[in-house]
Amino acid sequence: MVISSGRARAFGSSNELLGFELHERVLILNSDDLGMYEAVNEAVISSIEDGVASSCSLMVPCPGSAQALQLLAARPHLRFGVHLTLVCDLPSAAWGPVTTRAAVPSLLSPSGTFLPPSGIPQLLARARIEEVEREFRAQLEVVLRAGLSPTHLDWHCLADGGREDVFEVTRALAREHGLATRAWLPSARTRLRGEGSPVVDHNFLDSFDVDLHDKVLTYVRMLRDLPPGLSEWAVHPGLDTEEARGLDGGWRVRSSDHAFLTSSLARQVLSEEGIRVIDYSHLQAASWP
Repeated sequence: MVISSGRARAFGSSNELLGFELHERVLILNSDDLGMYEAVNEAVISSIEDGVASSCSLMVPCPGSAQALQLLAARPHLRFGVHLTLVCDLPSAAWGPVTTRAAVPSLLSPSGTFLPPSGIPQLLARARIEEVEREFRAQLEVVLRAGLSPTHLDWHCLADGGREDVFEVTRALAREHGLATRAWLPSARTRLRGEGSPVVDHNFLDSFDVDLHDKVLTYVRMLRDLPPGLSEWAVHPGLDTEEARGLDGGWRVRSSDHAFLTSSLARQVLSEEGIRVIDYSHLQAASWP
């Protein structure tokens, strides 16, 4: 999904809020889905430590989250956010709430797990906002109790939370803990910009919507065409392993993302184009000075 807000205005741009010159091209390369399973965990860390990604987002309810928490604890320098999760997109490794099932029944399938992506309309139609807040708080508390310090909140499979009240609850939680909030859609971006918080000025890229055919050339072209201002790519690195092929229909997207992010070509193009790659700690600092 690529969402465009049109040409950014010269005044009030995120470059100004972040302390960059108006002409500079600034990019967040955030690796989503840390915690999903081991091959994703290894690739996400590699995409940052051995590649050009700048940060990542942790899914607390997933089977690989315990390992992911250990990886983050061993790397206090690594910037990460909490990928708030109400959707399960791995049917063979279904996950459910961090809080008790009895506490959030409106969020769950009859079997007590989160709904698949195909069930998102049903989820958004029936989810009780107090239960959403209860589960989001529980997911964040797992991270905080582990002694970790996230930089931002975002959502798995739900652009800006999927509903205005979900966005508002998440924003209040971010404010409470001094965290930045990812915003994709025009209404949320306008809202945060009005509060003086930096948001993307241009297109938001979800790498699952990039065609696998000539994907490397597409990424290179998009980097060379990146406009001035703040942009974000949500990338999804993963390793091509037997585990990944058995669990995840999106393993080709993940392995090709990892290959590009850790390539010398990606580093070369970013350098040639003078693109400033940043993480969400910059937005966090500018959101709550």
